[in-house]
Amino acid sequence: MSVLLTDNATIAALNAEWRGREGPTDVLSFSQREGEQADPSDPVLGDVVISIERALAQAEEYGHGPEREVGFLAVHGLLHLLGYDHEEPADEALMMGTTERILSAVGLERV
Repeated sequence: MSVLLTDNATIAALNAEWRGREGPTDVLSFSQREGEQADPSDPVLGDVVISIERALAQAEEYGHGPEREVGFLAVHGLLHLLGYDHEEPADEALMMGTTERILSAVGLERV
């Protein structure tokens, strides 16, 4: 898995190009295991792109440190690469619970 830490302008351009959505987002995931040419057994999961500008703003908004927010976004992106999603409430609860367990295990628990 690769991780790109970037700014709002770069992630906004990627968001528009690949998702058809205007403006910056906090995290994007690009799987290497999906699509016609993909090999699901390939050890390369894909790419995660995180906007540090958004992460810093969200950390302040949520009342925790930037380490926690960047960690959250990295785990969130990784879980998407592993097939998790949050389209349905049950799926969101599973993804959020898994995210919090991982963050707690590395000392980034919610305060």
